[in-house]
Amino acid sequence: MSNNTAILISMFLPLLGTSLGAATVFFFRGEMNSRLQKALLGFAAGVMIAASVWSLLIPAMEMAEQSGLPAWLPAVGGFLAGVFFLLLLDSTVPHIHINSDEPEGRPAKGLGKSLMLMLAVTLHNLPEGMAVGVVLAGLLSGSDIITVAAAFSLTLGIAIQNFPEGAIISAPLVSNGMSKGRACLYGVLSGVVEPIGVLIMLLLSRWLAPVLPYILAFSAGAMMYVVIEELIPESQNGEHSNIGTIGAALGFALMMLLDVALG
Repeated sequence: MSNNTAILISMFLPLLGTSLGAATVFFFRGEMNSRLQKALLGFAAGVMIAASVWSLLIPAMEMAEQSGLPAWLPAVGGFLAGVFFLLLLDSTVPHIHINSDEPEGRPAKGLGKSLMLMLAVTLHNLPEGMAVGVVLAGLLSGSDIITVAAAFSLTLGIAIQNFPEGAIISAPLVSNGMSKGRACLYGVLSGVVEPIGVLIMLLLSRWLAPVLPYILAFSAGAMMYVVIEELIPESQNGEHSNIGTIGAALGFALMMLLDVALG
């Protein structure tokens, strides 16, 4: 697979995963089963944890060693910067989580619950788009650590976990009285931020090359914030929390398999 083909696929495959997941709303009757929702949330969390380690943090440490830096320096510094960046967005952008009626972020007049649900999932997707984009930037930089196969495995893993995320955002919108067509559209729109994030990282790739280890770790920190702040608590809330745990284990194992086998 050429670099250009990898870039094209990586820009739109995660959005395709979100869109296909959002389209499942046409096959559901009523609310999504709570056990299924927990399993899907756990699965998404597992994929993001494994991607943060194998696709982002480990390459960041290997690049740092090649450039003569202590391996831990960009990994720790970039990771914490990513966490605090998402904390800032989480504290300012008005949004509401799936199983909650209390909005978070700055108060915003005129925003309904449906729109704030979509904004919450958009916040989830932003670091994923950044992660794919920064890995592609590493590929374009000529690094021997990031290969076409490694970039594709990350993209495929995120696209797979975007499928349940698309379903999870669309189903509650229908439960709140929205038409299935409009709910599907909202789910698709929540994923548009991912190719935008990829494109931004690619446009900045020329300037990112010297600090690539830090940016890889930054993306990992942003993804881990989403996992710890939102996905894991939502998958463990209420009864049958073991379903979410099993989903997380399966998601982690799948992403680890993709990265090791394809990377």
